Amino acid sequence: MNYLAHLHLGGDAPSQLLGSLYGDFVKGPLAGQWPADIEAAIRLHRRIDVFTDSHPLQLQARARFPIERRRYSGILLDVFFDHCLALHWADYASEPLPSFTGRVYQVLANEPRLPERLAWIAPRMAAQDWLGSYREFAVLAQVVGGIQRRLSRPQGLDGAMPELERLYQPLLEDFKQFYPELQAFVARERGLAD
Repeated sequence: MNYLAHLHLGGDAPSQLLGSLYGDFVKGPLAGQWPADIEAAIRLHRRIDVFTDSHPLQLQARARFPIERRRYSGILLDVFFDHCLALHWADYASEPLPSFTGRVYQVLANEPRLPERLAWIAPRMAAQDWLGSYREFAVLAQVVGGIQRRLSRPQGLDGAMPELERLYQPLLEDFKQFYPELQAFVARERGLAD
């Protein structure tokens, strides 16, 4: 899952929203560097990633890609599934997407101590409405291009967008089957933490 899904699943409190994002920016053991509620949200982020990466529906979706793309299929699915969530947001959330993303951007703007890389991208994320823009399939090309620039072997994502376009309908169906299971997993995890 990518930014939008983690934010949607992680909880509504500002600390939960922050920790849901920090999970992509804070690596290694958590040893009190962040407040306890933020660290709890980072741990949930990590459990979501483990659940997602090992789920049969995720493995099925990855298998749809040509064998030479499978190494990168998880990255592509994270981005594509955020597109599916943004596009079908009303099926999974009661708060309208613009209201939700605006709240996230405000929480980020109000936090003086973001992880370094997140502090650098947060203003652009808000100004360009990264989270809301996932609704548009064309935006995924920009997102994939940004990811590609950070990879040690960027050629692994060459030609990925035509593949996503060709696989759009089956991957959308995979998302629609998988996301409710992920929501149920998160509900159980959050219930255990309470």
